Amino acid sequence: MKVLAVTHGPNVGPGVFRDAIEEAGHELDEWSMLGGSAPPSVEGYGGMIVFGGAMHADQEEQHPWLREEDAFLRGLLERRVPTLGVCLGAQLLVKSVGGPVFRAPEPEKGWMHVELTDAADGDPVIGALPRRFLAFDWHEYTWRLPEHDGAVELARSERYPQAYRIGERAWGIQFHAEVNRPIVRSWLDDFESGYPDRDAVWREIDARMDEWNELGRSLCTAFVAAASRM
Repeated sequence: MKVLAVTHGPNVGPGVFRDAIEEAGHELDEWSMLGGSAPPSVEGYGGMIVFGGAMHADQEEQHPWLREEDAFLRGLLERRVPTLGVCLGAQLLVKSVGGPVFRAPEPEKGWMHVELTDAADGDPVIGALPRRFLAFDWHEYTWRLPEHDGAVELARSERYPQAYRIGERAWGIQFHAEVNRPIVRSWLDDFESGYPDRDAVWREIDARMDEWNELGRSLCTAFVAAASRM
């Protein structure tokens, strides 16, 4: 099966998701919304993963291509292409079906306690996660799911929704299950001014990264397995 990774910058790519996809015998292509090329045809792809970015879902004036991505994502849902959104990707999926996406009262950056909802029981993707776990978050926006059949919350942190399913073939996660050490280190370097003790922040992240990467690979493996059955 071929999977397409939709990216929004140089340091927000597939990370350990690539490892999981290739280890399962599938093929991963990457396409960047920032590259200026038209969205690719979805024909031939068994699954889509839409990753994060430094921009926000409501910044169409600064990033006009967000309007094109909105149409692209609606097309994926209409064609029932198995899709997984990560952080910005998850927010844009919610936005594409009419759910509000907005700046959170407080950002979540670092390790957050996340718990699955009862609705996650038996879910082929989010149900692969532990009932409770520490998740790596890095976001300033959040969402409310639209009030229609098929939009179901599957996980929450103490403050915000963290995972959902829309219909039977689209999922979103707020946490960054894809990140590896080089990706997170690059984020800390980019936002150095916000971390007066960056080395201490890095030590805390580094100590948990191996376990987190195993969980990330498991989640991605569950997604591609579910997509391959659809």
